[in-house]
Amino acid sequence: MSQRLHLVFGGELTDPQGTQFRDTDNIHIVGIFPNYQTAYDAWKAEAQRTVDSAHTRYFIAHLHRLRDEETAASATEELEVRG
Repeated sequence: MSQRLHLVFGGELTDPQGTQFRDTDNIHIVGIFPNYQTAYDAWKAEAQRTVDSAHTRYFIAHLHRLRDEETAASATEELEVRG
């Protein structure tokens, strides 16, 4: 079974109804978690901590969905490191 990593991140948005960050240099990376439940718990803690800021939102990204192991790797992934 493949590992299913989840990234929790957030920050201030330009519009509380959207997903565009006001300042990408200040995105808060909460962490990468080994399963959805721990990611959800971290997301919920940050969302509750920032509940008074209407423009601040946190998200869970399913990192395991970003890469399909059945698809051939790109040229940069195939580079061999020689030393």
